[in-house]
Amino acid sequence: MKIVIPGGTGQVGTVLKRALAAAGHEVVVLTRHPRCEGEVHWDGQTLGPWAAEVDGSDVVINLAGRTVSCRYTPANLREMMDSRVDSTRVVGAAIAGAARPPRVWLQMSTATVYAHRFDAPNDEATGVIGGTEPGVPDYWAYSVEIAKAWEQAQQQAATPATRKVALRSAMVMSPDPGGVFAVLLGLARLGLGGPVAGGAQYVSWIHEHDFVRAVEFLIDRQDIAGPVNLAAPHPLPQRAFMRDLRSAWGVPVGLPATRWMAEVGAFVLRSDTELLLKSRQVVPGRLIEEGFEFQYTRWPQAANDLVGRVRERVGAGSAARRRCMPEPPAPPAAP
Repeated sequence: MKIVIPGGTGQVGTVLKRALAAAGHEVVVLTRHPRCEGEVHWDGQTLGPWAAEVDGSDVVINLAGRTVSCRYTPANLREMMDSRVDSTRVVGAAIAGAARPPRVWLQMSTATVYAHRFDAPNDEATGVIGGTEPGVPDYWAYSVEIAKAWEQAQQQAATPATRKVALRSAMVMSPDPGGVFAVLLGLARLGLGGPVAGGAQYVSWIHEHDFVRAVEFLIDRQDIAGPVNLAAPHPLPQRAFMRDLRSAWGVPVGLPATRWMAEVGAFVLRSDTELLLKSRQVVPGRLIEEGFEFQYTRWPQAANDLVGRVRERVGAGSAARRRCMPEPPAPPAAP
């Protein structure tokens, strides 16, 4: 198959491109800064020559949008909104104008669309959409508005020949440098991976292998459309999540952090506390109902696998550096 991935140069795009190319598919990434073979320029806003890649393709997986790993200032929130909605609209326009449109359009969305809650999990059928929860910062509601507008832009696209699926994804955990798992593991290794503000807030996650397998499952299942939660079946409180991650690496203690300490840490990391404090108790109702089987259902199993692969990569890197070091000079011959 030919698979086009707009915005595919980030962590999730890297995971998908690696796996789909290894499976023998032709993968084209649309990016503002093409650097590698298989990357094509686009601006994420206007139609251009890149639309020819969509015409005749089998699958489009749109991941475009400004990263959420930033301070949630008004300007950054506006850019998050615009980059997601504009890119989705223009992808829809390219599909609508194609002589041979793709058979399926998978559109990235987010589990953040659901409410901050502790009482029950959110699935697609009974989950509570957020934005009106009492006692949370106002800008959390704007994050929900971004998610809703993102999905609405796909729904409104006139693409009758193309099935549309919105991927309400939890955090995708992979051992690649720079991803969310690397950040969390770095905190754990420093002894900072304790409970934040008590740690009762739920963390939803999905292992990279299950994310890829779920995407492949949704490509093949022509009867599935609309929102689908991409999250492992068992979200867990943040304090347990970090405890299991520390255990996988072998760190016995994680210092707890109050809400104000989390604010300071997020500021230093140029991130935002919503990513730490919002309770995302999201479960994959539709995937399970349709017969998808997860390989990594519980976090300790996934954490052990990911940590093991990080250790292997670090070890391989050290071995490669040793191989590249010049041999020490021979000792002088005895007189």
